[in-house]
Amino acid sequence: MDYPKTPRQAEFIALAEALAGPIAGRADEVDRSGRFPIENFRELHEAGFLGLTIPERFGGLGADPLEYALAIERIARACGSTALAANMHLSLMGKLGETGVWPEETYARVARDIVGRGALLNSANSEPEMGSPSRGGLPTTTATRTPTGWVINGRKRWTSLASALSYMLVLATIVDEGAPRRGNFLAPAETPGIAVLNTWDNLGMRGTGSDDVVFTNVELPLDALVQIDGSAVPGDGNGWAAFGGAAVFLGIAQAARDEAVRFAQTRRPNGMAGPIAELQTIQHRIARIELDLLQARTLLYATAEWWLAHPEERGERAWRLVAAKNTVTNAAIRVTDEALRVSGSAGLAAASPLQRYFRDARTSIGQPPIEDIALTTIGKAALGLLSPPRRPDSDGARPAEPAAAGPRRAD
Repeated sequence: MDYPKTPRQAEFIALAEALAGPIAGRADEVDRSGRFPIENFRELHEAGFLGLTIPERFGGLGADPLEYALAIERIARACGSTALAANMHLSLMGKLGETGVWPEETYARVARDIVGRGALLNSANSEPEMGSPSRGGLPTTTATRTPTGWVINGRKRWTSLASALSYMLVLATIVDEGAPRRGNFLAPAETPGIAVLNTWDNLGMRGTGSDDVVFTNVELPLDALVQIDGSAVPGDGNGWAAFGGAAVFLGIAQAARDEAVRFAQTRRPNGMAGPIAELQTIQHRIARIELDLLQARTLLYATAEWWLAHPEERGERAWRLVAAKNTVTNAAIRVTDEALRVSGSAGLAAASPLQRYFRDARTSIGQPPIEDIALTTIGKAALGLLSPPRRPDSDGARPAEPAAAGPRRAD
């Protein structure tokens, strides 16, 4: 599918491409050092990109999920870590802006802080004892009710952007007079008792800064308990994380394809009259890459167009989001592997970006929904076994569930 198709898409793609050059120039150093690329986020803020998914009435650029995915794909081609970390913030703000489940003054305050000074928001969900939050376990992190508010205690893992966050959306077990249940708490990162531990040292996406965060007797006001789900909006804003997250890995795969093509066109062994691009085996490897990318890109963006054009179908056909994510991420793994096979041992050198693309693409296996859940959802939908989508309670609320968090394990 050829983009841009609209002036707004062209505007947001151009914005991302203008930022991509300097970001790409730092990508190798960010990967080698494993440090969080704070200068990239400073530039994203200065260009208005951190407000890309915030509605215009709150001071943002008002991109829709498709426009956003097209833009974040360009950032991912430059640096997977920067794109994945930015996606955590941007997809969450897009979802909250669409669904309106927060009080308007709360969302407006956070949005103004993002647009004005480059504040960052992400969820702190994952815990080793709980495994993936999507499986429904109760967190070991607790929020205990007090006469004046809440006290948070616990430890979170894989919290992307941890050291740079201005706000943390903390998933905790509510401890009060009722039954234990999940709740999400908006905590300013500078609140006393919040400590970020430098624990992130990963195979791929090494610059996401997905460190552990410890909460020790963190006192929050009563209104810190916020919803992240429960809107009457069809699909509950789920397109943001689905399309943006998949677009990140599509961008990495595209970057691997471009480097593999460049290598094939310029590599001239002394036993050949021309470049290795003239070898049929190389042509077949590039062809497999092209087919994977064509299929993944077509499915992702066609699904995004359908999502926007037919909101009335989202409830009963939401499995398409899962299908798009699963297809794109598996394609990215295959593409980055094939790109390494094009380059041979040269692509394994630390100086080659191909080994970084390969490692970054592999981290997609831990991005929700993980493959076994994705396949179960798709299979149940085909077999007519999916339960009807839950509807909000009469007051518009339903039990709080986790938002998108940083890279996490598949357990």
